[in-house]
Amino acid sequence: MTAAALTELQAKKKEIREKAHADRNAQPEKDGLSQRICETFAALPEYQAAKTVMFYVDVRSEVRTRNYLATALTHGKKIVVPYCVDGELELFHLASMDELSIGMYKILEPKVELRSLASKKVSVAELDLIMAPGVAFDRTGARMGHGFGYYDKLLQHARKDASLVALAFECQLFPEIPTQSHDIFMDKIITEKQIYPGKGR
Repeated sequence: MTAAALTELQAKKKEIREKAHADRNAQPEKDGLSQRICETFAALPEYQAAKTVMFYVDVRSEVRTRNYLATALTHGKKIVVPYCVDGELELFHLASMDELSIGMYKILEPKVELRSLASKKVSVAELDLIMAPGVAFDRTGARMGHGFGYYDKLLQHARKDASLVALAFECQLFPEIPTQSHDIFMDKIITEKQIYPGKGR
């Protein structure tokens, strides 16, 4: 890709990111819609079949998952949540909501004193189903994050048979998200309105 094309791509991404953030921030009834989206996620055949499931913990105006996590913990599955260390996502086996606390940037994260326990560390290869957040999506499963690449790195190491499912509000869907060869497409995107099948990997 030429320098000019890359600059144009980055400008387009910035424009979409800003619009998606604004629309998501303005989204009314986030709690109710988030509950509906999470219930749809838990009703997926992929969820029913999975033994180990990664949930993201919402930040800012993302589809809210923290309210549903307590319910997920009663489903008899190994529930995993990510947290960030030096630009990489580490995975934590969550057994109780008491294992989370408010960390930096007011983000709900696994308690620092529990992270080094061997029983709490999870390898990405163990994940059967990965719930991914994002800033913007299109209906082919293209995903745009915050531009830091945390999830891109994690998803690159996921098992090929692990399902990748993103949660989003309908207002985060765009006609087309500009992508590059390394971008990973979602298998499904769930909004408050419907489930969109993505291209996947």
